Amino acid sequence: MFVLEKLACINLLYDFYGRLLTDRQKMFVELYYCQNLSLGEIAEEYKVTRQAVYDTLKRAEQLLTGYEEKLGLALKFSQEKNKLSSAAALLDEYLNVSENKSIREARDILQELLNNREYE
Repeated sequence: MFVLEKLACINLLYDFYGRLLTDRQKMFVELYYCQNLSLGEIAEEYKVTRQAVYDTLKRAEQLLTGYEEKLGLALKFSQEKNKLSSAAALLDEYLNVSENKSIREARDILQELLNNREYE
């Protein structure tokens, strides 16, 4: 897996593979990683132990990581984002030297792709 802060990494993996988790796993991941609730808060809300919440989250993390190891969609997404961003930066450099309509259009297309695909 590529290097990201754990929170960002789990959120990215959840975006790609969250639908493959059980309803309970999805709920706990959303509450813990997206809404920043503590294990205790989730346990209290669902009338389970903190250990049950922890075990469910660990299992969900293992599943998400396993899916990524097998499919690699999040890594491909990240690599594609980096390439598009690099291409856009190169076009920006060129535009600083020369105002070329075709280059500007290419830069705008790249920016649209970056924005539409929620890369940034």
